[in-house]
Amino acid sequence: MLMKKRSHTCLIASSMASLVLLMMLLYGTFSTQQPGSHGFRHDYQLLGRPLYKLDLSWPRNPEMFTGDVFAVTVNQYSGVVYVAQRGDNVPKVLVFTTDGDFLMSWNTTTLEMPHGIFLADAASSNPTVWITDVGNGPYGHCIKQYSPSGKLLQVLGTPGKAGSGLNPLQFDQPAEIFIDDSGEMYIVDGDGGMNNRLIKLSKEQEVLWMHGEKGQGLAQFYIPHSVAVDNAQRVWVADRGNKRIQVFNSITGDWLGTWGSCFTEDAPYSVRLTPDRKYFVVVQLNTNQISLLDAPPVGLIGQCRVVSVIQLADEVKPHLLDLDLKTGALYVAEIGAQQAQKFTPFSLGGSFL
Repeated sequence: MLMKKRSHTCLIASSMASLVLLMMLLYGTFSTQQPGSHGFRHDYQLLGRPLYKLDLSWPRNPEMFTGDVFAVTVNQYSGVVYVAQRGDNVPKVLVFTTDGDFLMSWNTTTLEMPHGIFLADAASSNPTVWITDVGNGPYGHCIKQYSPSGKLLQVLGTPGKAGSGLNPLQFDQPAEIFIDDSGEMYIVDGDGGMNNRLIKLSKEQEVLWMHGEKGQGLAQFYIPHSVAVDNAQRVWVADRGNKRIQVFNSITGDWLGTWGSCFTEDAPYSVRLTPDRKYFVVVQLNTNQISLLDAPPVGLIGQCRVVSVIQLADEVKPHLLDLDLKTGALYVAEIGAQQAQKFTPFSLGGSFL
């Protein structure tokens, strides 16, 4: 009788252990340390609906990260990831494949302090990489266009001179640029400088409209930090200093709404839309979180609602992110951990599509 009871107890214990393991896989804390990863932090916890999981195989050579990683962008057609980092005597851009192989580094002297990075014309035979430079030296306070191999093609702004002018165009620590399929540009300027502006430029780089007043009111900004445009002619701006996201009509520039209730603890630093257009992905640096928010239907802004959270380890400091629009994988640049990480969707084939 005692043996039967012990067997029954062991069976229950084994079943409970399996259940706990399953719950950890879906919702729990993941603690993973790659050999030779030089202390890189890979601990994270999934809260809410589990939508993403960490891809530990990316990149295959994490030792290539040698500076503070600030930004990342993806070319879903060629399967290439560009990572921008800062530091003395370090390459400012590292290039990997989406599978994790290291391809090259840019040994350019024309970049001082990269902040944001964006890949334009991804589907064309001549995609280009745009980088905002917040440095204070002779190449700073401007936005630069590069070839995929790192050749400087053109410069927006007045290199080395911070300012608010529109003719000629000037910036003061421009934070990020977003370029839509038509070639029109959306720029948030700046990252703590004299300007607090959202500027839309035509394909010919002429100013179409602008919001440039510092404050807490509608269409005012305090450190506009990230910008994205959806397929419903809406511009989404991470208004970092005001702990909110503001939304505008991309054609007219009219203010459409504000999301603030989701950001009481920490400000949004980065905003991007998943390829299925179901979620906005927002990074919060000080709370070390990546949050997925329900995307509102066309014609409605409403209030924000957090669906899922990737809680990263302390001091990872996620800054800006980008998504692979083919697979739905997200890549996040982490200043504190000095690395970029890849998360893939919990769905068949690792794709949203």
